[in-house]
Amino acid sequence: MARIKLLSLEETTGAERERYQVLADANKVTNMKRGLLQDAATYDAFMGWYTSWNRLVEIISVREATVFAHAISTTNSCQLCSLFFISDLKELGIDPKEFQTTDREDLLIALGQQIVKDPTAVSDELFEKLHAEWADNELVVIVGFAAQMIATNNFNSVFKIDVDERLLPIKGEFVPATWRKANQ
Repeated sequence: MARIKLLSLEETTGAERERYQVLADANKVTNMKRGLLQDAATYDAFMGWYTSWNRLVEIISVREATVFAHAISTTNSCQLCSLFFISDLKELGIDPKEFQTTDREDLLIALGQQIVKDPTAVSDELFEKLHAEWADNELVVIVGFAAQMIATNNFNSVFKIDVDERLLPIKGEFVPATWRKANQ
């Protein structure tokens, strides 16, 4: 159960209500957004994720972006985000447990995992390989998105935001990462 109240439209006022109504009209209300709508400024900051995502898929493919976001979320053990990306991978026709990655996806997975585990230790060797694929301005987009994804992971994990109803059928497919326990 979430550590904060996940608001309904009727429980909001002012700027929070305006933002909630826009979501409701577009059928885009999620449990995370219901939590974020405790505060309009915080909600607005987190909605920058969509701007970052849209820019990311201009640089890399939707598949690569989904694989990247999934790698970040699963490495960070965010149940809610992991389940969203498991669902998205399935919509792309990809079995999240067993699929062939491309060389570029392998680079993105390694980058996502290294950023989550220790952002100060992302290796020069990895960056050499990343530079062979993407220009500096593109890498800024990729790493910027990773930071947005991690912030989203952390919000959902700290507040234990409830799994959305549409994800409940695949809830058992989430496997928490164990690397933190191994490092303790």
